[in-house]
Amino acid sequence: MKRLTGLVSALALTVGMASTAVAETSMGIVVKIGGIPWFNAMEDGIERRAAELGVDAEMIGPVSADPALQVQAIEDLIAKGVDVIGVVPNDEAALEPVLKKARDAGIIVISHEGPGLENVDWNFELASAEGFGEAHAKLLSDKTEEGGSYAVYVGSLTVPLHNAWADAAIAWMDENRPDLKIVGDRYGVAENVDDSRSTALDLIAANPDLKGFLAFGSQGPIGAGRAVEERRKTGEIQVMGPFSPGQGRKMIHSGVLTGGYMWNPAQAGEVFVTLGEMLVKGEKIEAGTDIPGLGVVDPDVEGRDIITDNLLEINAETVDDLAEKGL
Repeated sequence: MKRLTGLVSALALTVGMASTAVAETSMGIVVKIGGIPWFNAMEDGIERRAAELGVDAEMIGPVSADPALQVQAIEDLIAKGVDVIGVVPNDEAALEPVLKKARDAGIIVISHEGPGLENVDWNFELASAEGFGEAHAKLLSDKTEEGGSYAVYVGSLTVPLHNAWADAAIAWMDENRPDLKIVGDRYGVAENVDDSRSTALDLIAANPDLKGFLAFGSQGPIGAGRAVEERRKTGEIQVMGPFSPGQGRKMIHSGVLTGGYMWNPAQAGEVFVTLGEMLVKGEKIEAGTDIPGLGVVDPDVEGRDIITDNLLEINAETVDDLAEKGL
């Protein structure tokens, strides 16, 4: 009997240990689109930080920037019963119902590049929308002495943060460089190299006074740069915006790309995991909280936004070092 009791006790201990081993925090982070350098770097950050914290985290990258695919991915994560869902939204309005469903199910929701989302626990940014847009507008202005026209790209017309950057850049240009006029309004092509290139070719042909592209979306500068190079307009038409240094380094050195600003997408991936684990543990986010990857924060508690200034400048002097870091 004593031997049987010992076996039962040992079995119970083994089961308890197994339960503890699988009781790690589970997360799924849904990004705009998979397979492009920006989100490949973010995935590296997610995996690295998850390994450090002992968290089960995966990134889901849809095959296209279709909001419906993000909705389906989040539905799958809800069914899976993860503890945390992260999202980099393509269309905030399209995601609100499914994010509400996630929170109603007790899942913590964190967004990045989604400052207008309502159904989140927290949204975090590594740059303010106004500061990011204005920085690119100032760069265009500095590099363009004569008047003319310029074009603005965004990932799509439904990506809130890209359009907030564009709003800030256009407002700054209107006030400070009225001699540079925007062509049309903006073009939602900057998540696709081919679309960015073909649109740029059309704009160059239709606007002989075109002086620059402000391309908000990591594939926009690359596609517009290819068009500028094809039309032998290097140096005449400035191309700037956020892009992966590893993808654009040759174009920077050849002068096709003027430069731009970015934050580290791998760092953003790490923050998703760090912040998710903090919230699962019940840690409070308030003024003075030190969040690894963001630093000491002063959050907008009512709006559930954490906005920091972690901009990196991309130019001929910095691009190689940034690319060597895997960005």
